[in-house]
Amino acid sequence: MSTPTQEISAILQSQIRGFDQVVATDEVGTVVQVGDGIARVWGLSNVGSLELVEFTKQGIMGIALNLEENAVGVIIVGPYTQIEEGDPVRRTGRIASVPVGPELIGRVVNPLGEPLDGKGPIGAKFTRPLEVIAPRVMTRSPVNTPVQTGVKAIDAMIPIGRGQRELIIGDRQTGKTAIVLDTIINQNGGDLVCIYVAIGQKASSIAEVVNLLEQNGAMAHTIVVAVSAQDPAPLWYLAPFAGVAMGEYFMWDGQDALIAYDDLSKHAWAYRQISLLLRRPAGREAYPGDVFYLHSRLLERSAKLSKEHGGGSLTALPIIETQANDVSAYIPTNVISITDGQVFLEPDLFYAGVRPALNVGISVSRVGSSAQTKAMKSVAGKMKLELASFRELAAFAQFASDLDKATRAQLERGLRLQEILKQAQFAPFSMEKEVAIIFAATNGYLDAVPVEKVRAWEVEFHRFMQSAHPAILSSIAASKTLPEETVAELRAALDEFKRQVAV
Repeated sequence: MSTPTQEISAILQSQIRGFDQVVATDEVGTVVQVGDGIARVWGLSNVGSLELVEFTKQGIMGIALNLEENAVGVIIVGPYTQIEEGDPVRRTGRIASVPVGPELIGRVVNPLGEPLDGKGPIGAKFTRPLEVIAPRVMTRSPVNTPVQTGVKAIDAMIPIGRGQRELIIGDRQTGKTAIVLDTIINQNGGDLVCIYVAIGQKASSIAEVVNLLEQNGAMAHTIVVAVSAQDPAPLWYLAPFAGVAMGEYFMWDGQDALIAYDDLSKHAWAYRQISLLLRRPAGREAYPGDVFYLHSRLLERSAKLSKEHGGGSLTALPIIETQANDVSAYIPTNVISITDGQVFLEPDLFYAGVRPALNVGISVSRVGSSAQTKAMKSVAGKMKLELASFRELAAFAQFASDLDKATRAQLERGLRLQEILKQAQFAPFSMEKEVAIIFAATNGYLDAVPVEKVRAWEVEFHRFMQSAHPAILSSIAASKTLPEETVAELRAALDEFKRQVAV
């Protein structure tokens, strides 16, 4: 018979053997200062850069951005007005991430991946860190596949390739967003997933963009990451990184994606505001010294991957707003030096009725014709030369009273080429239609058409080709080339149309 002492000892031993509780420790700091979306926290000595922290009293998240000797600068991604001095802040040990995956397609979300469209939870299965290292040189392959924007002037003279970074730059209200939306709408029925990042725009403007995409059936392949003007600067700062993380999911999955940042000027303003509040040293125009690195590490994440790494691509269309046409300002020159070319939109051309208002002299694509189909390359080369000659002659003709016949013919041809490059908003053209009309213009079929009737002639010509000769357009679309037999068929169709249409 056991004694009470032995029984107690046996109970204690069994409890010790079954004890499996793990001791958990939390590193908790204290808010010492808060305001304007920024908090200074004391006591988080081991926190990492870009680590998520939680304001435990309110359940609001923040991201550690400034690691100082005695305090940590935290950007608050939530309603910062609820946070007070003395509130506890806890480390989470996690890096700031965003939900990614096909579940986000067709949705409007904020930079945290939370839905804004009232269509219920998203249910994404994967997440990606907001900040990752860009693909290395050896994981990339040359850019050689076109992104068809549906804008004749861009597809012909400033081609954009999959994996390229093409800047769209110009003053406000010159049609920058319209070019991006045209490009997104033109991907209907294609294999390109589009991400549109709206940074600091009016909520009504963002709603208008979403409605436009829905009306044109483009939301079926588009994710909208939206931050309105009323949101705090930290969300403006995070928006492009959230968008590119979503795009990278498709790129590394072997798919092709396109991301538009509208616009990076506002992103730079938000980063300047955050940096000044975090008391970082100010440089030129009060921007912090690493504002160049901010945009370079963002845009370098767009790439065309090699076949060994899946062959996916992420194409970037950053937008920059200039002041009074000044492309030599700080942020514009920074982004121009990072990107692979720029589409420059000029207010004078816009007000003169040339829309899209491309200044072909300043606009350039550093990928060039390697990102064009063979069909487009064969017709666009001649048009570039003729437009270049036209611009030179137009400047000269202002001072010449009498012009010879050849010079006048070149001027007349140039006026018609300029006219066919005009295009209505949100009415993108397919590649085969672009090839057909450029072929017609460069081969003299429009020379006898009065300039003011060129647009009407073009509309009728497309209608005629669609109804009478759809096989020619289908052949160009399928083969992406312009062989001799197709050229002969196209000439015959143009001759037939010319006989039918009275100028």
